[in-house]
Amino acid sequence: MAAETPLPESERPVIVWFRDDLRLSDNPALTAAANCGRRIICVFVHDEESAGVRPLGGAARWWLHGALQELDDALRALGGSLCVHKGVASGVIPHLAADSNAAAVYWNRRYGAAERRVDEAVKTTLKAQGIEAKSFNGHLLYEPWSIKTKSGTPFRVFSAFWRAAREAGEPGQPLGVPSRLNLFNGPCGQTSTTGVQIADLALEPSSPDWAGGLRSNWRRGEAGAQAQLEIFLEEHLNEYADLRDFPDRSATSRLSPYLRFGNISPRQLSHATEAAAHATNQALQRNLEKFQSELGWREFSYHLLYYNPEMGSENLQTRFDGMPWRADADALRAWQVGKTGYPIVDAGMRELWTTGWMHNRVRMVVASFLVKHLLIDWRQGETWFWDTLVDADPANNAASWQWVAGSGADAAPYFRVFNPVLQGEKFDPDGRYVKRWLPELDGVSSSVVHRPWQLHNKVEAYAERIVEHDRARQRALGAFKGLG
Repeated sequence: MAAETPLPESERPVIVWFRDDLRLSDNPALTAAANCGRRIICVFVHDEESAGVRPLGGAARWWLHGALQELDDALRALGGSLCVHKGVASGVIPHLAADSNAAAVYWNRRYGAAERRVDEAVKTTLKAQGIEAKSFNGHLLYEPWSIKTKSGTPFRVFSAFWRAAREAGEPGQPLGVPSRLNLFNGPCGQTSTTGVQIADLALEPSSPDWAGGLRSNWRRGEAGAQAQLEIFLEEHLNEYADLRDFPDRSATSRLSPYLRFGNISPRQLSHATEAAAHATNQALQRNLEKFQSELGWREFSYHLLYYNPEMGSENLQTRFDGMPWRADADALRAWQVGKTGYPIVDAGMRELWTTGWMHNRVRMVVASFLVKHLLIDWRQGETWFWDTLVDADPANNAASWQWVAGSGADAAPYFRVFNPVLQGEKFDPDGRYVKRWLPELDGVSSSVVHRPWQLHNKVEAYAERIVEHDRARQRALGAFKGLG
């Protein structure tokens, strides 16, 4: 890739810098590069060194490996390859641009504060080198600054935000894979010590290899995303509104990790679901609106993150700074490994550990249990989810935890304490979900499976309750009342 002598202007390549957009379709940066007619160098920089950039958790690293490999395979099938580098992106990208005599560097925008600082530093350096730097929106339906209240301020309430977003108009048609891609295929970064193979990033676990359950549950990358979308459209969209809260049913989309890493875009999902709904019948409208409101929550989460960059570590409602959180390592560990004695909680945490994913209704229940039953700081839960979820998203993860904790901008009231027994009985009435993940309860009647402590013959293999619901609820409400 090194250019020993300056190239003629017409032969200078353009670099497409991939990040959370690991796909070829509906990729505005890639499409723009294709349209300029230049040779395209596709680059990924694994940056865990830039100030403030949060390293990925274990499950997300595992997903990233597969997504990168799939993208590289797709590029090779088209005559190119993915040039992988490791290091501080604000140094690596300008160096690669100069090394290859690039005319331009294109990328899709990110919205975290640290990531924005990196991108701005790259843009500044490139422009000083006389290299075009251009960014695009490939991650959201609506950019965070484009949706504001009538007074010009950021939104703090989801329903109002999403209504305003929908009134702003449709986000546009998704782009296809560019028909003409003049891709670079050669040694990447021969003059740079940052050039590596995907395997060199050591993203997958080895000793021990804990990813067996993840591998059996997921097909990573863009092709996997399209296959999962097809399943959702054909089998589950028509029952989404009615069944999405039941964890024993396969009514959710399971597309969140693909969105997290940009194996599919929100614009593709919005367009595909709307087209499927209208192509079938108007009765699907309620399902469509419910699904798209989930896309809306993701948009709102990024809106909050953009205007509250410390959302992952600081309470959006500052009165929660005085919350008397408990430091209870034993209770935290029991929650993490699914041994709280509450079946719906334990099933969710074991599903998470095995598959890297958890049903959304159960996520709310287990989060409420940690924050309110155990009175443990929501940040402990956010950190655990960050490490164990394949869809751990910097905006969604933090916003959802703060929603449950009551400390968020648009949050559930703190006194809303999910009763894990009633939640289990309502949304898993036959106990199929808990029995799937808690085989020790397989022989327990559905009438009592969510309250096994009432059995005359105790299930010896199952954990005792670590806290009693009514007492825990009163303790949580008392702590909240003390905030004033």
